[in-house]
Amino acid sequence: MGRETRMTAKIPQPIIDLYDAYTHGAIGRRAFLRKLGEIAGGAAAASALLPLLANDYAKAAITEENDKRLVVTTARFDVKAIDMIEPEEIVAGGAPNAGIVPTKHLPFVTAYHARPKDRSIAPAVIVIHENRGLNPHIKDIARRIALEGFHAFAVDMLSPYGGTPEDEDKAREMTAKLDGDKTVAKLAEIAEHLALLKTHQRKVGAIGFCWGGGMVNRLAAASDALSAGVCYYGRSPSAAEAMTIRARMMLHYAGDDARINEGVPAYEAALKAAAVDYQLFMYDSAQHAFNNDTNEARYNREAADLAWGRTVAFLKETLKF
Repeated sequence: MGRETRMTAKIPQPIIDLYDAYTHGAIGRRAFLRKLGEIAGGAAAASALLPLLANDYAKAAITEENDKRLVVTTARFDVKAIDMIEPEEIVAGGAPNAGIVPTKHLPFVTAYHARPKDRSIAPAVIVIHENRGLNPHIKDIARRIALEGFHAFAVDMLSPYGGTPEDEDKAREMTAKLDGDKTVAKLAEIAEHLALLKTHQRKVGAIGFCWGGGMVNRLAAASDALSAGVCYYGRSPSAAEAMTIRARMMLHYAGDDARINEGVPAYEAALKAAAVDYQLFMYDSAQHAFNNDTNEARYNREAADLAWGRTVAFLKETLKF
């Protein structure tokens, strides 16, 4: 287990913890704003903090969408046998006021697919988003992975609803309604599909962040098609799930992330008991979501750069042809 010391957060920890509780559904927006005002010293101070706490997707493009080194398309995976959510009215196209599709959910998962223009045959990496859905930051992550020589598939697990909406609060509500077991089953189908394509020669990895990191852990337990899994500050799977993992794993955690870290010791013990080939890194003084460079309150450049370098090297070593 590696351990790294990194810079202290700019925002007081109680505010970070409060925002984390809000974004993960422990409290509603009204309660969040009220408590933020209490901690910050009034409504005006709370309003000034909100832009620092929220993601600013204008900062998302480390690699531009129209980068001439890449081919960017939309992939679609049919997963007809599994319903992830209960029937209800859903917004068509993932956009407000785009029309309502009643009762029946869409039987496929779409993905933002980026690959090197000069390399059509390459390993596949499934990129799994946070609980905000497939947003510009996650698409940028996919482009960055593609530039390292992979086919990156940034899946939109809100596809049954019609896709990720622009409203992050709505996206979080939609994510919370997904059935975890069925979501993992869909991801396992996608991994198996990619493994069977000659384009990828049975070399499939996955990387996920927060909610998506938890899904990577569970996908590794559910799918023999996965060769490599990278979890960024995701929830730990059950001990029984961890015992079935056969993929090589790399796990990144933030030192100041009590909610997620409480499950890490038991997860690591299960990995050791199952003789899983894994690497675990804890980045001291880093916040949950430290890799998200669109979030001023949480982003930690030193920790993010170090974790990213390790991740790329790990994927290249594990998924090489």
